[in-house]
Amino acid sequence: MNAGRHDWLLDVEETRHRDAPMARRFRGYLPVVLDVETGGFDARSDALLEAAVTLLDMNEAGELHCTRTVSVAVAPFEGANIEQASLDFTGIDPYDPARGALAEGEALRSLFSDVRHAVRAAGCKRAILVGHNAFFDHGFVFAAANRQGIKRNPFHPFSTFDTVTLAGMAYGQTVLAKACELAGIEFSTRKAHRAGYDCEKTAELFCTIVNQWQRAVGWPPAEAGGEDD
Repeated sequence: MNAGRHDWLLDVEETRHRDAPMARRFRGYLPVVLDVETGGFDARSDALLEAAVTLLDMNEAGELHCTRTVSVAVAPFEGANIEQASLDFTGIDPYDPARGALAEGEALRSLFSDVRHAVRAAGCKRAILVGHNAFFDHGFVFAAANRQGIKRNPFHPFSTFDTVTLAGMAYGQTVLAKACELAGIEFSTRKAHRAGYDCEKTAELFCTIVNQWQRAVGWPPAEAGGEDD
């Protein structure tokens, strides 16, 4: 490829990224909702058992909506700690062959690949994790990625959007089920505490709050904001 054509293609790519609605909305970051189910609370020692991501898109009115959810069952890494109390809470049997669990590295690489494709399609530069108590999900995913030697982690290394904070501001509630109820989102306690379901409900809640703000006050233009992190 000659230098002139290469420069032209770079200009087209930069324009596409700059003009993409989702890229303008969150400073070039794509919100990706993530939920994990685990064998305990310590990301360094406790097993990652399920992980799910819900991908988002934006319509012409600037409103967010969910597109699809990808969920994987994860086999405990060698030497992982699993607390019985956590299994009683989630109802997960880590060693049930019907789960079709993937090795931790394989599961994360599969999810990360889907996220990277979504980031590129949205014209964004990176994903930013959205979670309910986001520090928990972020900590487990990053600990697992480091443990498996995964370098191409699409998520921002420290910034997150937390629906606990957003729901507390919008509805005065921090529990996911209660916040969904006030937001008019159907929530089944019977289906809760599985990564795919909780991820979808967290995504619906995030979209609802962001869209309410969008309709009420709008959002800053593309040139607003500070320097990249």
